[in-house]
Amino acid sequence: MNRSVFIAGTDTGIGKTHAACTLLHALRAAGHAACGMKPVASGCMETPDGLRNDDALALQAAGSSALPYAAINPVALRDPLSPHLAAAHDGIEISLPPLRRAFEQLVGSHRRVVVEGVGGWLVPLAPGLFAADIAKQWQLPVILVVGLRLGCLNHALLTARAIEADGCRLLGWVGNCIDPAMDALQENLATLRELLPAPCLGVLPHGVAPVAAAAGLVAAVAVLD
Repeated sequence: MNRSVFIAGTDTGIGKTHAACTLLHALRAAGHAACGMKPVASGCMETPDGLRNDDALALQAAGSSALPYAAINPVALRDPLSPHLAAAHDGIEISLPPLRRAFEQLVGSHRRVVVEGVGGWLVPLAPGLFAADIAKQWQLPVILVVGLRLGCLNHALLTARAIEADGCRLLGWVGNCIDPAMDALQENLATLRELLPAPCLGVLPHGVAPVAAAAGLVAAVAVLD
């Protein structure tokens, strides 16, 4: 049975890709054929092979099979802006059907597809279209990555509320230690465990590569089984 998941984040730059790659390594260690997908990526680099995004490249490398870049990141945008603005600068409009076709091809060959969102839950992709619509229309359960820094409690609670208000299933959350000097880390984690409406599926330490951190996401693998 295929069980794919959407990786949402409390903000931009809080480690969605790091968490997604760590989950891919954890899934592979559990014997699953798993791959990542970054449907939309802005801030892509010009290369001899075309536009490339660092996050999508990391997902490509973390998967269990070699896949063409375009299968993982079908919409690559040049400017490091909100996707709706970057797409307008590139003269295109993002729509879900081409992204869905790419997703279905991945699902056909992998039991687990880890779909990483772009920015936060309500980042605009096009007029009337938001990052959240990927999870909503594809009926994907959600794992929320909480960037552990000052302000994370408000961001996490608001995002969890928005996920549930949109009718999506929040499987759980992963804490990512993006600020190694964060004050009262354990107290903040305890507050998140108390107030968020889904379980903690792991806490990723600062500066540990995904392959080494994968053992910390055993609970995340379990909720996808």
